[in-house]
Amino acid sequence: MSLFEKIESTASFIRQRIATQPRIGIILGSGLGGLIDMIDKEIEINYSNIPNFPVSTVEGHDGKLVFGKIGNNQVMLMAGRFHYYEGYSMEEVTFPLRVMKALGVESVFISNAAGGTNPGFKIGELMIIRDHINLFPEHPLRGPNDNRIGVRFPDMSQAYDPQLIELAKEVAAVQGVTVQTGVYIGLQGPTFETPSEYRWLHVIGGDAVGMSTVPEVIVARHAGMKVFAISVITDLGVTDVPVIITHQEVLEAANAAAPLMAALVEEMIKRLN
Repeated sequence: MSLFEKIESTASFIRQRIATQPRIGIILGSGLGGLIDMIDKEIEINYSNIPNFPVSTVEGHDGKLVFGKIGNNQVMLMAGRFHYYEGYSMEEVTFPLRVMKALGVESVFISNAAGGTNPGFKIGELMIIRDHINLFPEHPLRGPNDNRIGVRFPDMSQAYDPQLIELAKEVAAVQGVTVQTGVYIGLQGPTFETPSEYRWLHVIGGDAVGMSTVPEVIVARHAGMKVFAISVITDLGVTDVPVIITHQEVLEAANAAAPLMAALVEEMIKRLN
């Protein structure tokens, strides 16, 4: 079965179970599952019940699609994402984005937990992603291109939608939330970075680093969807003294900042026409 056929098969399965077409897609990262509470839920579907869908294996990722409304907008939310380091192919990691597009999604909101490489950042702050540096060893668009799902050479000069970035800043100002804006670097993982790697990542232009998001953004843009992405800075690797980082600490920091992120994203979506 071709990728296009898989997309159509999965989208058809989901269409039969939802009442309305989603306009906005949301992807939740590590420890941010609580953001699901911002949706007026209509239906939930476990990944394990969806044809062609992988199943998330990482703590802090629930593993279900949630459909409902935020304000007047129909949304489709991924509670839990897939990572390259779990052993999935890039096609599997980004497959949900393809399905979102097939279901009618126009804009995607992506969240993640990230390590700060910018010494000016603080743990618990939110960083709006304005650009990224792709250091993954595999590219999600490698291989034959199917023009039915996107062009061969997609432009990435504005991978992150400037209007959505400005909207986020406006909403944050109204809500009194301090937000940073920066460059996200995507690495394979699953190890956290060494102190030397943190310093190097900042030298080459990165403000935060993580193990997701970049492949999803590339495929979303390939599919013609607008993208907004935001990180919770859950640890800092730029101190003079090496700091031991655990996944549990990352989840705790993400959970602590989740209400701020939820309020920001919720208001942004409510303001979209």
